[in-house]
Amino acid sequence: MIAGIAEWILSLSGGWALAVVFLGPALEASVFLGIVFPGEIAVILGGVLAYNGRVGLGSVVVAAVLGAIVGDTVGYWVGREWGQQILRWIGRHLPFLKHRVDEDIERARRFIRKRGGAAVLVGRFAAALRATVPGLAGMSDLHYPTFLVYNAVGGLIWGASFVLLGYFAGAAWQRAASDASKIGLAVLALIVLGLIGSRIVRNIRDRGERVPDRLARIRPIAWFRELHPPTAAWLARRVDTSSPAGFLLSLAVALGALTAWLFGAMIQDIAAHEEAALFDPRVLRFVVDHRTGWLSTAAKTTALLGSSVIVIPLVAAAAAVAWRRDMGGSAGIVGLAAIAASAIARGLQPLVAHPPPPPADRLVSVARFSFPSLHTAQAAAGWGAIALLVVLGGSRVRVPVAIVAVVVAVTVAAADVYLGAAWRTDAIGGLALGGTCLCASATIVCLMRARAASPT
Repeated sequence: MIAGIAEWILSLSGGWALAVVFLGPALEASVFLGIVFPGEIAVILGGVLAYNGRVGLGSVVVAAVLGAIVGDTVGYWVGREWGQQILRWIGRHLPFLKHRVDEDIERARRFIRKRGGAAVLVGRFAAALRATVPGLAGMSDLHYPTFLVYNAVGGLIWGASFVLLGYFAGAAWQRAASDASKIGLAVLALIVLGLIGSRIVRNIRDRGERVPDRLARIRPIAWFRELHPPTAAWLARRVDTSSPAGFLLSLAVALGALTAWLFGAMIQDIAAHEEAALFDPRVLRFVVDHRTGWLSTAAKTTALLGSSVIVIPLVAAAAAVAWRRDMGGSAGIVGLAAIAASAIARGLQPLVAHPPPPPADRLVSVARFSFPSLHTAQAAAGWGAIALLVVLGGSRVRVPVAIVAVVVAVTVAAADVYLGAAWRTDAIGGLALGGTCLCASATIVCLMRARAASPT
């Protein structure tokens, strides 16, 4: 069925095409059409139509964004007026929910009230939640101006991203749609696992227990402990939130391995001229064709946030403050992440020998080689180091600071691509290198703290 609808959409042009791009996300949350035909398909196909010249790219983006915002707004008011009655009717017809439907509804309402606009923003990018979170927000009496702000931000990012995905994918839109669907399911799975994990940890803390002790009482885990005591003990230490060598160390190692793998994958694609590298010219062509004066000025200013002149002094100042607050050698180790990222990037550029974009497409002067992007690597490691120092210091603003660090690093990467200073793969490689250096420093700090806590 979806294939037939997609073929019909691709035959449209002009106003009819824009109407479909608008209605896809608009009907997704307002009448739960997303359960049958995800609105993201219509938006991706709108990007394909723009690629084929049947409709303007800017018009498709506007239609998709407005459809997302309007649809979620309708879903909000439907949920506010009739959401509880609808969920009760559905729940009472499902065997595993009918005996506790009111309890589950109240739990969902409490969650939305607690998370507020963040739940609306994250729900926009998760499969299934996109069609249900607006109604739950209305049913939970979430303040409408708050809902509107997060709904507009999520709709703007989501709509523009999926239109551009279809535009860049072109004839290969089916693979892009499949990848987008998998990412949506992955986000949903992470949300569910996160909720389950936070619930378990909260219950454990309320009872004054350690996480490994509580997990050890779960029957399958207890059975595994009896069969493999040494392995079970090692795994228990990996999830212990009270130990520096526990959960934080495991997280740093896992993220470091992931970023290192991504960095290696970029090098592989560049060396073999495969997949990611082949996609670079299309991205650059799109960027060059859509440059504007004010945006070019903003990109040049943003790129400075990844320069050594700004990053190194900021990291040094943050490390000095952390040192004075009794963080000791941890401050120096974290601060070295930015220097390491810069040194490695400079050393690898002549080895990989990936030439930058053509001179005609550049707005700034660049080095002889561009992989990995030096500015991006320094931004990722430097601003990440500042955020890590704040997190390790236990500050109350650690979450906002971490978010700012991620936004700055990604924005610098986008600015480098926009200015023609780096290819897309160069920017991704810079982010991956910076992340790897940051995770390596976090790993060393965790090991140092673990050794200080238990010298034996």
